[in-house]
Amino acid sequence: MTVEEHYNVIAPRLTNWLVSSGSSYAEACDLVQETFLKIWKMRDDLHDSDSAVSGLAFTIARNLRKNLARDDRRLTFKEEITDADVGAAAAAPSELPSEAAARTRALREKLTTAFAQLPPALREAYTLFQVGGQSIREIAAATGVGESLVKVRIFRAKEKLRSILSEMRVTF
Repeated sequence: MTVEEHYNVIAPRLTNWLVSSGSSYAEACDLVQETFLKIWKMRDDLHDSDSAVSGLAFTIARNLRKNLARDDRRLTFKEEITDADVGAAAAAPSELPSEAAARTRALREKLTTAFAQLPPALREAYTLFQVGGQSIREIAAATGVGESLVKVRIFRAKEKLRSILSEMRVTF
């Protein structure tokens, strides 16, 4: 596959992972572009396997994001869904758009709070797996830890999120 074909397959997943990991959408797009610029520069040395390029892309993006966070001296979980995104389409038939927007804001705040409470290692493993669609092996290679530890981190993240969000089942 060409770098362009890899980009078409990997870029949406990578963007979603970066956004769910705390980057704004604009920042995620910039990081994806930088990632694929680096991949394009090393295109002659790449193995043609999809998983190899995918793992490389996620590793490069992860390192770029760490460098950016290091420069900023802060790493925060940022909102992705804006009130304008909610609109009337999110409203249940019995709800006015403003009621749906309020419910969506409340849900977004609870999810943001829940993800912010996860330790960074758990949040990273969970989002790479769930949002990034990476395998346990790819996550282990990208994070530099063993596959068993990746599985434990994903399990612990799910359990902690389940515990934190348990009250939401009643209110939503």
